[in-house]
Amino acid sequence: MVISGGGPVGLMLACELRLAGVDVLVVERLPEPDQTIKAGGVNLTTAEAFYRRGLLPAMDEVVQQNFAQIQKFLESRGGGGPKAVPVGHFAGIMVTSGGVDFDDPAFRDVGPAARVVVIQQQAIEAILAARAAELGVEIRRGVALTGFDAGDDGVTVHLSDGGPVRAGWLVGADGGRSFVRKQAGFAFPGTDPAITGRQAMAELTGADALPAGWQHGTGGLYVHGPTPGRILTVEFDGPPEDRDAPVTAQEIEDSFRRVSGADVRVEKIHSATRFTDNARQASTYRQGRVLLAGDAAHVHSPFGGQGLNLGIGDAVNLGWKLAATVHGWAPDGLLDTYTTERHPIGEWVLEWTRAQVALMRSDVRTKALRQVVTELLFTGDGATYLAKKLSGVLHRYPIDGEHDLTGRAAPDFAFADGTRLGERLHDGKALLLDLGDHAGLREAASGWAGRVGVLTAKCDSEPALTGVLVRPDGHIAWAREDGSTAGLDAALRRWFGEPA
Repeated sequence: MVISGGGPVGLMLACELRLAGVDVLVVERLPEPDQTIKAGGVNLTTAEAFYRRGLLPAMDEVVQQNFAQIQKFLESRGGGGPKAVPVGHFAGIMVTSGGVDFDDPAFRDVGPAARVVVIQQQAIEAILAARAAELGVEIRRGVALTGFDAGDDGVTVHLSDGGPVRAGWLVGADGGRSFVRKQAGFAFPGTDPAITGRQAMAELTGADALPAGWQHGTGGLYVHGPTPGRILTVEFDGPPEDRDAPVTAQEIEDSFRRVSGADVRVEKIHSATRFTDNARQASTYRQGRVLLAGDAAHVHSPFGGQGLNLGIGDAVNLGWKLAATVHGWAPDGLLDTYTTERHPIGEWVLEWTRAQVALMRSDVRTKALRQVVTELLFTGDGATYLAKKLSGVLHRYPIDGEHDLTGRAAPDFAFADGTRLGERLHDGKALLLDLGDHAGLREAASGWAGRVGVLTAKCDSEPALTGVLVRPDGHIAWAREDGSTAGLDAALRRWFGEPA
């Protein structure tokens, strides 16, 4: 197995494949991890994916440091306090945790993953790289994929550091300008960019009086914070002439002055990047032996911070299915469900970011609309709706089943022995929960030993449930409350092939 791209998505996918016993080579053209300012947080479903693989302890220290830094910055600007913790924004309209109803059923049993929110993409990449190395993933940095030849029985991959490598499968996790996607000829329809965004970590003078957060100015908007030195601007005068040209301190300063009207000077740039609202998505995520994941499959503006979350979701959905295919026990069509399940979520993210760009404009009509949307989002129902959408808890895969949990990410069930479901999924295998001590249920799953684990336990948090089948990616494939095994055999065959 060859994965092109050693960012968080490629590394997460590599870890998933190694957990399932697949040999993996990751090639990354950059000799060192990219330190350019990128995503600064993850949503609940991404944190749950890390939790289910035992990665939360490594992330906790970083998260706590970030929270302390953010609170200090907000307090210096007259904010802060428990109710000021942000849960996300829509078009720069910030919603804080104080307005969200976390007793909503969609947030039930979220478990310890709820505490992992604010963490930089670079920190995640470092943690995943260490985990991949621990699992035995081969990672070659400074190596570019220069070409490949895909056939019905495998892929010959050509690399910049030597002769060809023969692999069963090739996954492009190589970013928005994916070489794999272009070389394989994936269709990539979408909408052209209309904005220029700039983001930087910088040393500033004259910024002490600036308010924190998203602010609308003349001809655009800007963000100051949530950490010292972080600034972002958005201008609606079209895409940049040369997106690849070095971003200078003068460019950032000029843009910031144009949209804020403030006499701010950018003395030094530590990290800076440009972005647009180019929004495109591959029509399918698989062509024969070649697949796409992360930004290689979908690009969009960073508003709402959904890009990293979308890519990690791709990785955990694809990993176990691709491993099952490699090992030869995958049922017919299993690998095709990767596109079926993930493409609609990618499509939603593109539409979500397009809507935000439309609401950020500075004309008088858009300002009026933004005021209406702001009032709606500041209601309890509006804030809770936004939190549910951004957290990912409303995503549901099209899995057949009568129970309302079917297709959803599994709650972090609390068991009578003091453990939780997330702690039981570290091995990357599916798990059948026998929650009513039913011998018939355990017997029904006996033919899938080795592919599906069985746990007999009492579930304190969901006492009505008697049986739940959890896929390796944490989504529920079957659930009952009546003690019967009706539908279980079909679910096992649908997702885990014929019994041994």
